[in-house]
Amino acid sequence: MEKVLVFGHMNPDTDSVTASITLANLKRHLGVNAEERVLGDINKETKFVLDYFKVKEPRYLNDTKLRIKDMDYRKNCFINEYSSIIDTYDYMMDKNTTGVPIVDKDKKFVSLVTAKDILNKSMFNSDTSLYTSYDNILKTLDGEEVVRINSTIEGNIKAAAFAHSTFEENVTLTKDDIVIVGDRHYIIELSLKSKIKLLIIIGDNDLKKEEIKLAKKNKVNVIKTKLNTFETSRIILNSNYIKKICDKETNYVLHEKDSYDDFMEMSKNLLIDNYPVLDKNDVCKGLLRKSELAKSNKRKVILVDHNEIEQSAIGLEEAEIIEIVDHHKIGRVSTKVPINFRNMIVGSTNTIIYEMYKENNVKISKEMAGLMLSGIISDTLLLKSPTTTELDKNAVKALNKICKLKIEKYGLEMFKAGTSLDGMSIQDILELDSKTFKNNDVSFTVSQAFTLDIDGILKDKESYIEKIEEYKSVTNVNAYLFVVTDIIKNGSYIFYNKDSEESIKKSFNLKKISEGIFVKDIVSRKKQIVPVLIDTL
Repeated sequence: MEKVLVFGHMNPDTDSVTASITLANLKRHLGVNAEERVLGDINKETKFVLDYFKVKEPRYLNDTKLRIKDMDYRKNCFINEYSSIIDTYDYMMDKNTTGVPIVDKDKKFVSLVTAKDILNKSMFNSDTSLYTSYDNILKTLDGEEVVRINSTIEGNIKAAAFAHSTFEENVTLTKDDIVIVGDRHYIIELSLKSKIKLLIIIGDNDLKKEEIKLAKKNKVNVIKTKLNTFETSRIILNSNYIKKICDKETNYVLHEKDSYDDFMEMSKNLLIDNYPVLDKNDVCKGLLRKSELAKSNKRKVILVDHNEIEQSAIGLEEAEIIEIVDHHKIGRVSTKVPINFRNMIVGSTNTIIYEMYKENNVKISKEMAGLMLSGIISDTLLLKSPTTTELDKNAVKALNKICKLKIEKYGLEMFKAGTSLDGMSIQDILELDSKTFKNNDVSFTVSQAFTLDIDGILKDKESYIEKIEEYKSVTNVNAYLFVVTDIIKNGSYIFYNKDSEESIKKSFNLKKISEGIFVKDIVSRKKQIVPVLIDTL
């Protein structure tokens, strides 16, 4: 079953992370192969929540770009290096491909062989040496086993086309020779006495009993075939191990995690159609043919707690969004087909997910109840934020019947864990929960941090302002705000880039303004900050 990735926004907060976990859990109960992911490091508050309820942190998702592993390439299309040349060629014909990866016994990639390679290096090659297995020769010649001494056969091919006297005068036999002969028993005896590597009897002729006995004594392999001298000489080289004609270096290989765009850019000037696909350990997974690239499987994703493309995963445009569950304003994410889009006026995405559990009659475990409850009280500031609705309150009440927590005590412990800025740099703090918004041609960033120790930030005020100006310049947004929220005082301290001062003043109806000004009752970015900035910027 195809996997569906469930994730929240970049710079993930508690509601975003817990929502991805709880929704992915719900989807799995409904038969969807869902996996929760995060788009960045989790914060201290979220870590407190996951540790408290003993839930594993979701894996990191770097991007949703179309990868080689998402393509409909030829899975398990490869052949072992000890296969014969003719078997390799037949495999390509059967698979209707012009090339095939060669692998070792552990399926590690060795090389790529094409039909052109086989023609140039085997069929049109003057080399008469053989390096293969007894079984490969037997199969290629449609032969019969007479004497088998060795499983591997390596030597030089000599056809006894001369009379025995001429042969004896002009040909010196060694232990590394492979002799093709018919019913010339003098040459047969000479070959056996010379202890050659392999004797091939053509024309369906039989050895005498004493000849077989001598072959075994002198450890000479013997095969007989119905083919004649010409036929045997012509096809025996095709019994060679395919590895014998492999180039040791193949420059053009792909890895499963390579992006489709990078591959297309790399290959656009190459006259190559066949590309081996490897995993991170160089184990061959199959063959990608560029001529077949019309087929691809976009990564299926579900977005939670956001629907702005600027806040989402890199490469989202290359993914297939199948569902969105959010409680923010509708942004610029678009889809080619209709999807399930659950957007409600509530204080937390987890409130919506709680409703979805009820609608689908899925039992809520203590762990999932704890995560949903934590997401709600985090986003609503213990149900004190102006974004709080009756649905949020009802969800917390119902979920706590499962968790049996002292809400106020748990909430303050959670906030205390999350508001500690110890050991964090100014850059870390500004990026802790930063979101960029776009409205028509205007874009702005609002970074928010919660703390019970504003003095720690005020003493470095100038450094924060300098970093804000730097971010504004680098990201080319129209405005950058850093909002430090004190949940005890129920208000926020606002820092901003200098060019935005008048807009900030107007947005919050302030008579005077300065960096780090405290604005009473302003705690919600979603409901109290973003909407007024959209109107004034």
